Amino acid sequence: MSENRNDKKGMISMILHAHLPFVRHPEYESFLEESWLFEALSETYLPLLRVFRSLEKDSVPFKMVLSISPTLASMIKDEFLQDRYIHHLEKLIDLAENELIYTKEHEPESYDLAVMYRDLYVQNYTDYTEVYERNLIKEFVHFQKRGNLELITTTATHAFLPCFREFPEMIKAQILTAVESHDRIFGVMPDGLWLPECGYFPGLEEYLKPFGLRYFISSSHGVLYADERPEYGVYGPISCPNGVAVFARDKASSRAVWSTDDGYPGNEVYRDFYRDIGFDRPRDYIDPYTNAGNRVNTGFKYYAITDKSDLANKTFYNIAEAEKKVIDDAADFVQKRIEQIDVLASLMDRKPIIICPYDAELFGHWWFEGPKFIEEVFRGISKSNIVSISPIDYLDMYPHNQKATPAFSSWGDKGYGQVWIDGSNDWIYRHLHRLIERMMELVERYPDESGLKERALNQAAREVLLSQASDWPFIMKTGTTVPYAVKRVKTHIQNFNFIYESLCRNVVKTEWLTKLEKRNNLFPGINYRMFGKDYL
Repeated sequence: MSENRNDKKGMISMILHAHLPFVRHPEYESFLEESWLFEALSETYLPLLRVFRSLEKDSVPFKMVLSISPTLASMIKDEFLQDRYIHHLEKLIDLAENELIYTKEHEPESYDLAVMYRDLYVQNYTDYTEVYERNLIKEFVHFQKRGNLELITTTATHAFLPCFREFPEMIKAQILTAVESHDRIFGVMPDGLWLPECGYFPGLEEYLKPFGLRYFISSSHGVLYADERPEYGVYGPISCPNGVAVFARDKASSRAVWSTDDGYPGNEVYRDFYRDIGFDRPRDYIDPYTNAGNRVNTGFKYYAITDKSDLANKTFYNIAEAEKKVIDDAADFVQKRIEQIDVLASLMDRKPIIICPYDAELFGHWWFEGPKFIEEVFRGISKSNIVSISPIDYLDMYPHNQKATPAFSSWGDKGYGQVWIDGSNDWIYRHLHRLIERMMELVERYPDESGLKERALNQAAREVLLSQASDWPFIMKTGTTVPYAVKRVKTHIQNFNFIYESLCRNVVKTEWLTKLEKRNNLFPGINYRMFGKDYL
């Protein structure tokens, strides 16, 4: 990948952040929220791996950064969830076969789309069970070893760190657990850290450097409003006082993909996400394929975006039109980045870099044509005067960068912290902060336990980390599956407090603890002592 960088006018870094909260419920026969993982596997991660294989087959050079959260990686590796995913695919294939019959009789305009979905889910089943043998981690590592992927991590459970800045022990525990989990699962220490929600506060970099983390990604205004005006704007990194580099996302390339108003995914020819047969088909027909008879998305969506204000007023999705459009949009995206770099190169004494960070699930799940877009972008870049690289590649080229400290920032709505601390969710923090204090108290009281008590203390540490996921306050703010988010926070608090009180009484219920360990089974090497003041 590096042989032609010096011949190129500038660089682009495509960065995808793959994250889902830890959702695993063996206590139920099926569980609705586990479908978050299954949908992401079917619609984003398996299609992305097909993109990588296609580029590899055609010898197209490409480099991408993929941040895989520890919770997501743990779920991808989990045999119980793997079994459930295969069962999920089998149900979808069965539904697809019935859809071939249903559409031919009742809705012939969507028959070809039913065929497309049947072929897609059969391919997913074959890829997952035969090609990858359930082991997607191995495939990601394959492309990492080839130099096409740089795999990085985020914090252990994706906690929004600015809400915990008063607790250095907790921030260190989140980062330490994440780095150790990444090394155990992927076999390499990460060079970069995706700050959850790009949430940064001045001084946060001091927690990163001791773990060998060389860079993180920032929102645009985090760098633009740094304490020193950035010489290269967002088109070159700045270096925090301790040497950790900060790369800021480019607004133009972000808007092109993120914007619901004028971004590519909003074009009327693309597949509509919100109209789904789970809400269109008769209940007696669709209920066997949904969870507990609820009307939910099935993934079978037959309409184009067309009318954004009226779900009923949409035309059927045209596969050929959408494929032509996504090729055109990818070419437009590459051309606009070339034009940006042409201007920037004349103004800078180094090669500019355009940072393009996105949520991975945007591609495929929300934007059905997204994986094809990524493939065509890399094909276009390979024929241009720019090159795709990772931030580490850029730091190797330009190790000395302007010293500055970014401003408090996030990539959430309004750019700061209001999404994660709002009237709808602020009640959780007095409890989460108390949990941290109690966890630190337990470390002081039981500094060197073994056996059953050590197991209980380690599980207490897991419950503390799980309670801190940024997903739960985000859901409470946006109003989607609020009861589940509230229940998750309360359940982890209750689990921790039960362990705390059991230790205080010197009575740990082995059967209860074993069940909890089996249910919340991530971070097998966790060490409760990391919450101690002098642990690191």
